[in-house]
Amino acid sequence: MNKDFDEWNKLKKGIDIKTKGRFYHEGEVWWCNLGLNIGNEQNGSGASFERPVLVLKALSLNTFIAIPLTTSQKEHKYRLNVGLVGGKHARAIFSQMKVIDTKRLNEFVCMVDQEIFYEIRKAVRKFF
Repeated sequence: MNKDFDEWNKLKKGIDIKTKGRFYHEGEVWWCNLGLNIGNEQNGSGASFERPVLVLKALSLNTFIAIPLTTSQKEHKYRLNVGLVGGKHARAIFSQMKVIDTKRLNEFVCMVDQEIFYEIRKAVRKFF
């Protein structure tokens, strides 16, 4: 796959100059500008390099730990069911967790079921 890093860098410059990010809560799913990443790191897609992410843990008003989501139903020990997100079955790829600035958040999607969110947090703790 040929990656267009130049296009992502143009968009990233615009995201960076935003004066403030979005207000969020743990357990929410947001469309997020994840960007174009290196190797096997999870990328965003489309013109704005977006992907839905689950807000796992608030770190500050401006940063949080995010888990990228996928609609792939491929079984993997580091992918956990999140339920329906935007009408599609989604899985959290917790091996791809990362710290995200709230400036990258675009659109609120939904809240994850409280019980499912608890199971995801428990699995992440076991991971470490």
